[in-house]
Amino acid sequence: MNWGMKNRISRIFNPNTGHMVSLAVDGGYFEGAAKDLRDLGAAINPLWPHADALMITRGGLRAWIPPEMNKPVILRMSGGASALKDLSDETITTSIDEAIRLNASAIACSIFVGAAHEKESIANLARLANEGEAVGMPALAVTEAAEGIERDAHYLGMASRIAVEIGARIVKTYYCADFDEVIAVCGSVPVVMASGEKLEEREALNMAADAMSKGASGVAMGPNIYQSDCPLGMIKAFRAIVHDGVSVQEAFEVYQSNKEFQSFD
Repeated sequence: MNWGMKNRISRIFNPNTGHMVSLAVDGGYFEGAAKDLRDLGAAINPLWPHADALMITRGGLRAWIPPEMNKPVILRMSGGASALKDLSDETITTSIDEAIRLNASAIACSIFVGAAHEKESIANLARLANEGEAVGMPALAVTEAAEGIERDAHYLGMASRIAVEIGARIVKTYYCADFDEVIAVCGSVPVVMASGEKLEEREALNMAADAMSKGASGVAMGPNIYQSDCPLGMIKAFRAIVHDGVSVQEAFEVYQSNKEFQSFD
């Protein structure tokens, strides 16, 4: 691994803990203006100072994020289908030159193992991995679940292992029972737990704590932060679990203690 690749990965993962809390706000590339992110800047500009990295599209970055932001960017590079169509029918939408111009620290796309366009999505990852290796930029693979397939350790482990074999330097995948089995098949490649759908706050914190206890290298949280009644409290609570190793109850108290300061209702 060359110096540039190592340096970019070290920006994403806190060098003191080796872990990462990513704020994932790239969903607009397929769902448009979601209610909670209609004004993307108002929603997340108070939050990114508490994240280790920001996962976002190039348009979201340019339209809402001030260039003074000093957090590493994980740049969403794939898209092409809306929530009204088959999401697996993606292509690469952003060039590696654009990623470099935007000072990205990693580039990301989804793979849809078992879906109609499985091959195309895996080919997208291969392309990003190749282009990223050429310039010292890590490719992050997001394992999306194909419709009708259970997100269990067998399926997520298979999808995650495929991502590693194709060349992903980081894997983002959903939580499941026996999450340690998913992590085990990825070797030395760090595995980050994806947010998934909005859960009750304590349940989301419990999921994150269990994933970390089983070897996850961090969490990539979207709806479980910005759809909370206290987004600031939730991102601080996730940080307490990921970087400080606190209990779920202690993290929940962090969330509760911040309720009076911030709410995006």
